[in-house]
Amino acid sequence: MRLPIAKPGLVAIGGRRVATLPKEALPLYQTPEYRIWRETVIARAGGRCEEIVDGKRCWKAAPRHRMFADHKVEVRDGGALFDPENGRCLCGAHHTAKTAKARAERR
Repeated sequence: MRLPIAKPGLVAIGGRRVATLPKEALPLYQTPEYRIWRETVIARAGGRCEEIVDGKRCWKAAPRHRMFADHKVEVRDGGALFDPENGRCLCGAHHTAKTAKARAERR
């Protein structure tokens, strides 16, 4: 027997499908200061993810993969907002995992 699977981005609620709400970026991420910080952090890493797994640096790099400038200590947790030393370049997978872990620890 095969189970029906909901389409990506949809959630079944009471037998009805409802589209998920789009993620809204904080206004901070639209500022010139943030864009300069982001460019600095990613350029310093050579456009390559800085996550270390099993003693090896992640192989993912721009332009093939999207890179994120990630705050080592999140701003919500008191991290410096535009200090390049509080930033590192991460690929999408490592950025998502790090952000989820930080949110879980915050709860």
